[in-house]
Amino acid sequence: MPSHLYADRPAQPPKPGPVDALISQTRRLRGEVNAVRRDAVADDDAQGRWQRALCDLAVHHLDDLGRHLGQLKEGLPPAPEELVELPRGASDGLPEEPPTRVGSAEWNLLTDAVTWSEELFQIFGRSPEAGPLPLDELGSTLFSEDQPALTAMVTDCLVDGKPIDGEFRIVRADGRVRTLHMRGEPVLDSDGCTASMWAVLRDVSELRRSQRAVRESQDSLQRRRDIARTEHRLAVELQEAVLPPWRGSLRFPHDSTGALDVAARHLPATTGAPIGGDWYDALELPDGRSLLTVGDLTGHGVTATSGMAMLLGALRGMAMAGIEPGPLMGWLNQLLDTSVQPVLGSAVCCRYDPARRLLSWAQAGHPAPLLFRRGRGRSLRPPEGALLGATPGAVYGQAEERLESGDVLLLRTDGLTPSGFGLTETEGTERLLALAPGFATARSAQDCLRMVTEEFGEHERDGDAGVLVARVGA
Repeated sequence: MPSHLYADRPAQPPKPGPVDALISQTRRLRGEVNAVRRDAVADDDAQGRWQRALCDLAVHHLDDLGRHLGQLKEGLPPAPEELVELPRGASDGLPEEPPTRVGSAEWNLLTDAVTWSEELFQIFGRSPEAGPLPLDELGSTLFSEDQPALTAMVTDCLVDGKPIDGEFRIVRADGRVRTLHMRGEPVLDSDGCTASMWAVLRDVSELRRSQRAVRESQDSLQRRRDIARTEHRLAVELQEAVLPPWRGSLRFPHDSTGALDVAARHLPATTGAPIGGDWYDALELPDGRSLLTVGDLTGHGVTATSGMAMLLGALRGMAMAGIEPGPLMGWLNQLLDTSVQPVLGSAVCCRYDPARRLLSWAQAGHPAPLLFRRGRGRSLRPPEGALLGATPGAVYGQAEERLESGDVLLLRTDGLTPSGFGLTETEGTERLLALAPGFATARSAQDCLRMVTEEFGEHERDGDAGVLVARVGA
């Protein structure tokens, strides 16, 4: 949260965070190490070369530290659909890095004398009694694929006077594999010929293991993000393929007294949550009646939308075959109960007869339809009905309601007025019923739907929602 501004003094810049402070300390320390390195250049004895090599190594790793802190300050790029966490246990089992182990060596090319520090014997796992390794035998401890690189570095150093700066892996006598970072340069005699070569070697095994773990975690994050994007795209495409493609209002049945003017809309989540299993549907049946339905399956993503597609397809087929809403819900419950993927669902299924203006409907653990008439609204009294897939062999009741010209029927999923609005289910229903005066003056179902979306559509939404409005014609 930004700091407050006071009238009696100018705004103060924000204090740097802990990462900024570490970056500043790293830069200051690098400058101090550089000063020590410049002082060591004047000394050309073994002690001076040792100091200079250590300073070079320190500067090298301070530069690495500065880059890593910069990445830490910038942070990971945000995911586009949903927040993706680091894989659980990604850093488990990583050993703490031991105190830095650095050893030195010098190979005299004139006398074949080899000098190793005590630390270098420890790094190679070699006893001092066995003596140091000559330069031409050093490669025997390396991985075969790393040997050419070391040979090239040593050759460039001895022949062309180039400094050595590289890494390789060794296999110790005890079978342990270590990664070493080597920095060195030739020592020239008075004739300009290479007399010896010295080097500083640091065991960076734990450091490289930690870096590898970071890279693998980043790769895993990227893979998970790619998978999430692909699943979201597939879920959206499947939902668009299954839900009715119509926009605006439809009339069911056509050219009939008491026909329904129908409009519907899908409201996606606004918080980046995966797409859910909400549906709505309206279609004209062969006997002249109309089907209205909304529902929701638990879960998100492709699993939820594919389950929704299966359930909605079965619902349409049974409705076209003339099965009444109550028995139809029973068959849907049995379908979910026997499905491979355990899932629960809620739904409302309505069958409207325009000749008698009679609405027959059933529900399965779903909010009841709302009926608006002459500027007043009420919730229909729901018949018996458990959640789909919750109770094997459940029996679903069926209710009837006589409609009048100008009545408005509103069906919705519970995501339309979620708890994120700060409303209970009862309060959400009351807020919808308060739209009754506006519905009374609306000229079409599309006008009523627009009022609903203006009231609820722009709010932050944790999940999908579907809403369907049907208006009885004259």
